Amino acid sequence: MWCVAKLDEEYIARMEDVLKTYEKPLTEREPVVCVDEKPVVLHEDTRPTTPLQQGRVARRDYEYLRCGTANVFCGIEPRQDGTFTKATPTRSSPEFADFLLGIAEHYPAADTIHLIVDNLSTHTRKALVERFGEEAGGWLWNRFTVHYTPNMEAG
Repeated sequence: MWCVAKLDEEYIARMEDVLKTYEKPLTEREPVVCVDEKPVVLHEDTRPTTPLQQGRVARRDYEYLRCGTANVFCGIEPRQDGTFTKATPTRSSPEFADFLLGIAEHYPAADTIHLIVDNLSTHTRKALVERFGEEAGGWLWNRFTVHYTPNMEAG
């Protein structure tokens, strides 16, 4: 069940910042991208699928072989139809940095990219600097105006 843990000043300020960012007029110079990640379980079929036939739907057996896990980074542009996805073995800082590089490359003419992210420990300037070095990582981080979502932890 989703709930607001504690409505303190920081929570309200972050929520207002995110909502104001969502309300910004759509512009190529300041796109808005929301980023999150999701762990996924990788499955392999253990029996062949019965293909689609006239009058019958394709059939797939419910049994599967578990083949580990992966991560999917996902970015969406809430005011457009744009999406960014990248599957990675984990959700580590270097993989997050590479994902942001791909987003930045998509907007070469942007003055800033408004990035809405949660408070995960990898969503920081440090992740980019460790991956690309101080100069390049700092430059890449500065391409973004970062808007952190409110912290959902109980106080």
